[in-house]
Amino acid sequence: MSAGFPEYKGLNLPNVAEEILKYWQDNNIFEKSVTTRENAEPYVFFEGPPSANGLPGVHHVLARAIKDIFPRYKTMKGYQVKRKAGWDTHGLPIELGVEKELGITKEDIGKTISVEDYNTACRKAVMRYTDVWNNLTQKMGYWVDMDDPYITYEPKYMETVWWLLKEIYSKNLMYKGYTIQPYSPKAGTGLSSHEVNQPGAYQDVTDTTVVAQFKALENTLPDFLQNEGTIYFLAWTTTPWTLPSNTALTVGPKIDYVLVETYNQYTFKPMNVILAKPLVNKQFDGKFKRVEEKSALLEYKDNDKKIPYFVAKEFKGKDLVGIKYEQLLPYALPNNNPENAFRVIAGDFVTTEDGTGIVHTAPTFGADDALVAKQATPEIPPLLVKDENDNLVPLVDLQGRFRPEMKEFGGKYVKNEYYNDGEAPERSIDVELAIKLKEENKAFKVEKYKHNYPHCWRTDKPILYYPLDSWFIKITDVKWRMHELNTRINWKPESTGTGRFGNWLANANDWNLSRSRYWGIPLPIWRTEDGKEE
Repeated sequence: MSAGFPEYKGLNLPNVAEEILKYWQDNNIFEKSVTTRENAEPYVFFEGPPSANGLPGVHHVLARAIKDIFPRYKTMKGYQVKRKAGWDTHGLPIELGVEKELGITKEDIGKTISVEDYNTACRKAVMRYTDVWNNLTQKMGYWVDMDDPYITYEPKYMETVWWLLKEIYSKNLMYKGYTIQPYSPKAGTGLSSHEVNQPGAYQDVTDTTVVAQFKALENTLPDFLQNEGTIYFLAWTTTPWTLPSNTALTVGPKIDYVLVETYNQYTFKPMNVILAKPLVNKQFDGKFKRVEEKSALLEYKDNDKKIPYFVAKEFKGKDLVGIKYEQLLPYALPNNNPENAFRVIAGDFVTTEDGTGIVHTAPTFGADDALVAKQATPEIPPLLVKDENDNLVPLVDLQGRFRPEMKEFGGKYVKNEYYNDGEAPERSIDVELAIKLKEENKAFKVEKYKHNYPHCWRTDKPILYYPLDSWFIKITDVKWRMHELNTRINWKPESTGTGRFGNWLANANDWNLSRSRYWGIPLPIWRTEDGKEE
């Protein structure tokens, strides 16, 4: 064996690792891989920074091992690769951790603790595990300059972000919008669509669903529905807590609808209901039986096993547009133009795949709802009420609780998951509302339903779709250019770029980049109160 190479009689990998690390340290090998290539073409590498407030896991080792391949390869090809490390020090995980340590909630900041003291606590907490990270970085042989990292809370880094935001703003790609967005009551902040689409965000849940009965106002019915007695529109929802905020019902203009004569399965009262023709069999299953003669309805008695139903008339969705109905749960009226609310409108998004083919529309809690309400003539108002500061707000507050206008439901969380451990009531709000509607002859069907529902990736609690004032980047103006550039990248494997990432890019929405939090980069935007100067 030639001199200079050790002879191994038994392979002991930990010993080999220690010897190599010692050799690298004693001889400054990493530093030399940079200094010996002075004036060579640079290959720029900034590490996508880990969060310093959490301990490293095996997934960090895996990701760093993969990342390490590219700077090493480029170094061997003669490039100078300085390999700058970084620390991600901002964001929700740090805030939630500090709040837990201090025994406070977001609402206490600025009251029982100043914003300055709170941010100081965040800054102190965020770097507590740097020694552990440095140790892992060294032991796994990951070459990166830990002595001069970029840190996201430092002014130099924040000013770089400010410069980027100014460039985006100057290109007219930044705007403030009041829109319906994913919102996490437990985290106290809005979420971007990217956060909601992370793996595991959508979880299977079983909720109480309601097919509600909305009573049509007889004097607004078209001629073909006159003299038919009391008529109800049937609308299905998986979120009964949004029913008090209903201000419209949306039908598909080209969909076939029918008038069905039957009895309510809870109150046994006779009634006439409207729903989409393709969904009649789905809604009238189990307890119901179809009859071909109207006279057969008269034979029904309360304790009969099967409830008869008779399909009396057929028409198109466009024929229903403009009909008005009684407010389902009259706790509060819209603050603006309430006379335009509680009306049937048309929407192209209505389908006959599920439900009744009539969509309960609450513009404060759904993006589609808000859009179709705005497009209606006259415009359908959202159900907003004035708070103690004279601001217009929804019937659900930012903590996920019903406002006082909801009387017996006021102060209750709209989802049991928002209560502290052990404090949730046996009956959820959805169940309580379903019982109320049954008793008032306003529920056609109540049942449990398993479906996919988005959860906050940080708190693992369900999110709400909520009206928020946020700053957006106009991704929709440039996404096709980004998608085009993405097709030029030589992705390995190809499916990474053309599959999930490519699909996400092609369907990207405007990016909500602002957060209703304290520990982060302040947005460098100042506006006059009237919004005319910025």
